Amino acid sequence: MKKGIKTVCYDEELNVEAYWFNDIIQPFPNHFHDYYVIGVVESGERCLSCKNKEYVIKAGDVLLFNPNDNHGCSQTGNEVFDYREINIPSTVMISLVEEFTGENIIPIFMENVIYDNGLKACVSSLHKLLMEEAESFEKEEMLYLLISMLAERCLKVQKDAAHKCSENIKHICEFMERHYSESISLNQLCAFSGFGKSTLLREFTKQKGVTPYRYLQSIRIGKAKALLEKRISPADAALQTGFSDQSHFTRFFQMYIGLTPAAYRKMFKRFQDG
Repeated sequence: MKKGIKTVCYDEELNVEAYWFNDIIQPFPNHFHDYYVIGVVESGERCLSCKNKEYVIKAGDVLLFNPNDNHGCSQTGNEVFDYREINIPSTVMISLVEEFTGENIIPIFMENVIYDNGLKACVSSLHKLLMEEAESFEKEEMLYLLISMLAERCLKVQKDAAHKCSENIKHICEFMERHYSESISLNQLCAFSGFGKSTLLREFTKQKGVTPYRYLQSIRIGKAKALLEKRISPADAALQTGFSDQSHFTRFFQMYIGLTPAAYRKMFKRFQDG
């Protein structure tokens, strides 16, 4: 099976990641991240599901995901799929938007898929600068230009970014966020929340957009990324984040991120060793 080309880099100066997936056919299951994603489709088509809405994304589309926006995609058509992505941590995005608003508040993308030639060109330009490790001045300038365009086009701010959900579902999420490194069962979540299994699965998926198991695995992958960035070995990262073994961890990491844990960890090697 053709694997395509996956190129990734981490920019230490801006504290952002850049991904380039070219000619890949790998599907990505419904999941979420704890950072902002700004992506652009250069060629090809994919079926995208985001927050229970379906899209066919194609060349020129800009993709915008907030932290915790559930999304997944699969290949459609035979044309080579070329996708570029920039990942921005929440703290960095809040700081960038504060430059334009003067307030320390939570920015929210109002749309997940946009067709805008100017915005697309800006994302592509910044991605190219990140990949080529261009001068700091040029990269930072382009990043601020991108944020200013997003602020005018599709960003709003809110002081309480908590997703609307019932107290029971909030408590279940908080429980999994505290105990992600432990073995967690559906029976345990039912006992904790007072829901029966069918009610729990129905209400959780309705309110969060993913099943409880996908929610837990997304949390674990996010925690594992942070460990790998500190050069923790994949085996230790698997152990510390609640995966049953390294092969199980690798399978889920590659499914959600598109890279093996070892490949992701390698991005940060030169900054740690330098």
